[in-house]
Formats: sequence, structure tokens, C-alpha cells
Amino acid sequence: MNLFVEYPKCTTCKKAKKWLEDNNIEFVDRNIVTETPTEKELIEWIAKSGLDIKKWFNTSGLKYKELNLKEKLLVMSDDEKIKLLASDGMLIKRPLLISDKGIFAGFKEEMWKVLR
Repeated sequence: MNLFVEYPKCTTCKKAKKWLEDNNIEFVDRNIVTETPTEKELIEWIAKSGLDIKKWFNTSGLKYKELNLKEKLLVMSDDEKIKLLASDGMLIKRPLLISDKGIFAGFKEEMWKVLR
């Protein structure tokens, strides 16, 4: 079963959810704020995604900017980055889609087409 991790007020998340529904792709919905991914989940998902940890940060979010993470991430270890991501769902790029066909951070319809 596909796991769709979203922030319900996020317009990109709404668009991605509609795309999943329009394409009859079944999924379990999870709120990224109330059920923030754990360190263990993030370690597994990041490894399987093939993406650099930096790609998992919501760089357009207010929290990212408030914490000056653009600079701080340059000197943080991967372990510190994962702990930071697991501490606050608003720091994580969204939506996330965890599927046996791939792990996606962010919504790019072209990449998600493998789910059909």
C-alpha cells in the first residue's frame, strides 16, 4: 500500500492527492505534522530514495528560513540532519509518497507516473 505523507493545508499536497485519486491509486494518508516521520523511517526512506538528505528539506518553508538552515546544513552531519527532520514535520519537503515503485519527496507528476 502506498503511504502519502502530507500537510493538509499545502496546495502542492492537495494537487498530489487529487492526482492520486484521479489515477485510482490507493493510498494511506498521514499528516506530516501530527505524525511526523521518525528517524528510523527517514533513514530508510532517504536511503531507498537515492536522494541527498538536503533534498528532503522544505527549503521554501518559514521554519527552514527562520532557523537559517541554508547555512547550518553545510556543517551538520547526516545524523544531525535526520534528527532535525524528525523533530518537526514542517521542515520536511512534502508531500512524500512511499511506494514499492519508489520513494518521492515533493510532487512532480512526471516522476509519479510510474505508479500507474
